Amino acid sequence: MAAFEMGPAILFCPADRPDRYGKAMDRADAVILDLEDAVAPGDREQARQTLIANPMDPDRTIVRINPADTDDFAMDLHALQQTRYRYVMLAKTEEPESLAQLANYSLVALCETARGIINAPCIAAAPNVAALMWGAEDLVASLGGTSSRRPDGRYRDVALHARSHVLLAASAAGKAALDSVYLDIADLTGLKAESDDAVASGFAAKASIHPGQMPIIRESFIPAPAEVEQARRMLAAAGQSGGVFTFEGRMVDEPVLRHARTTLARAKHIARPGTAKVGTSSA
Repeated sequence: MAAFEMGPAILFCPADRPDRYGKAMDRADAVILDLEDAVAPGDREQARQTLIANPMDPDRTIVRINPADTDDFAMDLHALQQTRYRYVMLAKTEEPESLAQLANYSLVALCETARGIINAPCIAAAPNVAALMWGAEDLVASLGGTSSRRPDGRYRDVALHARSHVLLAASAAGKAALDSVYLDIADLTGLKAESDDAVASGFAAKASIHPGQMPIIRESFIPAPAEVEQARRMLAAAGQSGGVFTFEGRMVDEPVLRHARTTLARAKHIARPGTAKVGTSSA
């Protein structure tokens, strides 16, 4: 089964901007080289050649390719075959059948249309899917809407439903879920709140559009030392207790212990840029 093990702060980078490649890799845990929305249609062939000519660490790079029903899809695949990249994000994934031509790649299926959201459970079940990600703006556009967020910055109900549905579908299939981007670059307070919620809800990572967002996302996903120490104490206390017990004034049962184990796992496996990886394992 494909496994997603990249760090939590993932940065989009236009594939036709090689001057940004190294900077993105320095700031992020992983980089998404984008052949879709970040590149004008007339510039995509040059972007493909740029992608081939400027290789980056394949263990920390995802290539976003165009949707399976477009002419660009086949050309993107041809370019990929000339690289060492094996981790692909398929834009506007809508049906598991569209993944058949990508059997040799570890996939991040980007569910960002009404059909893609509805089909998220069967998409997540595909063996070469490592993770699901959702997209708010394309989703709302596919519904005929105009904005995914309310004036105060909160997601509209339909976007929140899509976010939860993708998270649940990914988890049910044993796959990772990636949270969508936060478009208001200047609003670091809003980004922090949304990143905190992503961690608390169970997302494995959050994508972003600006290098300045990296430290905020990483701060949310990497447990604080006090949080890690408390989790260790709780699990040590559990070893001396049977069943439900009280720890530092709080009732602790198995779900709470699982939260503590998750905290320790995040502290152990979430790395700084340059050490996070994506891999494939068998189950």
